[in-house]
Amino acid sequence: MTKAELIAKIAEDAGTTKVQATAALGSFLEAVTKTLKKGDRLTLVGFGTFSVSKRAARVGRNPFTGAKLKIKAKKVAKFKASKELSGKL
Repeated sequence: MTKAELIAKIAEDAGTTKVQATAALGSFLEAVTKTLKKGDRLTLVGFGTFSVSKRAARVGRNPFTGAKLKIKAKKVAKFKASKELSGKL
């Protein structure tokens, strides 16, 4: 499903326009982004939890040349599905 298809589905189910559904989805994505940027987690009961995880620096290899290269430490977004959502799959 693409973002456009999701917006159309939200608009249809909620009985709103696509413009309103786009604004609602944009607001949700912005809230998730701001929460993760602060280092907090966001839990949606029955759906799952968004959180931030830290990846340590490590040494990798260039697959073409085999040369070693340093990969910097970074933060990555994680999503863990709830038991309820996992059970529906």
